[in-house]
Amino acid sequence: MPVKVSVVVPVYNPGVYVEDCIASLLRQSLPPDEYEVIFVDDGSTDGTPARLDALAAAEPRVTVVHQDNSGWSGKPRNVGIAAARGEYVMFVDNDDHVGDEALERMYDYGVANGADVVVGKMAGKRRGVPVELFRRNHPRATVADAPLIDSLTPHKMFRRAFLDDIGLRFPEGRRRLEDHVFVTEAYLRASNVSVLSDYVCYYHVRRDDASNAGFQRFDPGGYFKNLREALDVVERYTEPGPLRDRLLRRWLRVEMVERLRGRRLLALPPDYRRDLFEEIHQVVVERFGPGVAAGLQPTQQVVAALIAADRYDDVEAFAEWEAAIALTAVPERVAWEDGTLRVAFTAEYAVAGRPMTFAAGTARTPLDGPPENLDAAVAWVDADTVARFGKATADLLVRERASAAQYFQRVDLTREEVPAGEDGSVRLLLRATATVDPAALTGAGLWDAFVRVKLGGWTKECRLGPAPRANRPSPYAAVAAGHVVLPYWTSPHANLALDVDRATHRVGLGAIEPDGVTVEGGRLRALLPLHVPDEGTDLSLRLTSSGTAHDVPAGLSPHGSGALLDAVLPPGELRGATWRAALGTPGPRYLTLPFAVRAGAGGVRVVRAPRPSALRRLVRRARRRLGTALGRTAARVRARARRR
Repeated sequence: MPVKVSVVVPVYNPGVYVEDCIASLLRQSLPPDEYEVIFVDDGSTDGTPARLDALAAAEPRVTVVHQDNSGWSGKPRNVGIAAARGEYVMFVDNDDHVGDEALERMYDYGVANGADVVVGKMAGKRRGVPVELFRRNHPRATVADAPLIDSLTPHKMFRRAFLDDIGLRFPEGRRRLEDHVFVTEAYLRASNVSVLSDYVCYYHVRRDDASNAGFQRFDPGGYFKNLREALDVVERYTEPGPLRDRLLRRWLRVEMVERLRGRRLLALPPDYRRDLFEEIHQVVVERFGPGVAAGLQPTQQVVAALIAADRYDDVEAFAEWEAAIALTAVPERVAWEDGTLRVAFTAEYAVAGRPMTFAAGTARTPLDGPPENLDAAVAWVDADTVARFGKATADLLVRERASAAQYFQRVDLTREEVPAGEDGSVRLLLRATATVDPAALTGAGLWDAFVRVKLGGWTKECRLGPAPRANRPSPYAAVAAGHVVLPYWTSPHANLALDVDRATHRVGLGAIEPDGVTVEGGRLRALLPLHVPDEGTDLSLRLTSSGTAHDVPAGLSPHGSGALLDAVLPPGELRGATWRAALGTPGPRYLTLPFAVRAGAGGVRVVRAPRPSALRRLVRRARRRLGTALGRTAARVRARARRR
């Protein structure tokens, strides 16, 4: 079979972190003879070379190339391109991993859309990844109509013939931002770029020891020298005008202004802050015209103007003011409606736990130059934020706790200016109702709810909570869209989270009394505290006794505030024993029910389920403790291995 995808992995002393990468590449849904994995060992000095050689000996799809250390990832990736046989080349870092269907989905999507570049949805595990780019799929995207420029890491799929035709390779040597140069040129010269957003393809991982290359403190002089090369690419392949300004704005915003804002700046040593500022100032005055900064958000414009004016002390003072601002998001209502979870909340900015207020009625004027002082900067931000309040947005994201996969949910939003004082100041309050569709929750796990707000010059994110005790309803679990979803409030912070296809004992079924369960003519009916969609759900009722189990068809249909369980029992097969009941769900998991059935000469009776014996409870407790102890031991072993 022709090779569809060549995966190139530059490797340098990854230690145990390479194992997740290897495992994810071997689990791919793409048939093994349709892709290859090329590990380029860049002079590793740990046990990785031997590990990779053993892997290649056992796996025909794996190739290992050994070379002397080159100092950075550019040369290993180029060596991998030269060795690749696939129609597409995918770049993966040795401490990251990919989704099980990533190669198949990205390849099929790229072929279907004639893409030279395929960008797969990313999830960040303790590190940032683009968010806005992955709101939806973009079958045909360009830098002019999609926020492609937000994603400049190389973890994408590139058509190999396209790379060869334009002679595109990574800059080599001990340097930074080689991926910016490569990816920017690919975007600007591709006939089509496709963005796949409905499946998490790439997991960008921050190591526990934060030793990833991207987290190491850099030399500002060398870093911004390399950054200028990315700006050169933009200027080479675009004409002066709004598009060029918008592309250049990405580096001004992300690599310069954002490094000099709020807590991010204040966390740096004072002498390093000044060195960083000096290098950024030089790039700003050399390379950016007024149109680049003009499109920034209000607070970013203030910082950019102070940078251009070479006013470091004022940048630091503005950072201290910004560092005190936080986002709060308070749940107001959580309830199931027609198989979806409706979540109402309010969100606003706060300072020291108190709602932030803004001066209203001040005329909004363009920022023609740097503000005179901090008070003038704050006043201008206030006026501009109020003026732009009509464009403020609030989103609800659900994020799986283990994998960091996240998805936007549909939100209906209203904006409200609330009077805050006799001086005419106002609070800017966002009232939203989000609709969480269980079908969007792609797997079993714990999903946390996050609110993301874009208001004025800030984009901030926080957990949804804590919920005031009065607004802390305990909505039923729902059986919908093939999942059992239990909304709950975390302890002790009372933030909203969702348990998907994991809970078996915590879904509130223990409150069912046997007297509320009826059996007539062999048909069992029980009202359960569960939510199901209007059309109902087909499940199963499992009856077990002494290792024997009977699964009988059952239905759940809406009934009052809960759901009616309806199942036809096989009385002839139930005689002479007490049969515990459990509800089989689409998971498939079984939800323990607090009753049992007993068939005798007088018919079928419903009784309370017998409690496990003292010995069984003791065994369960011991197993839980043993599992916890083994988990802690394994964590200590992994930590020692990482330190080595």
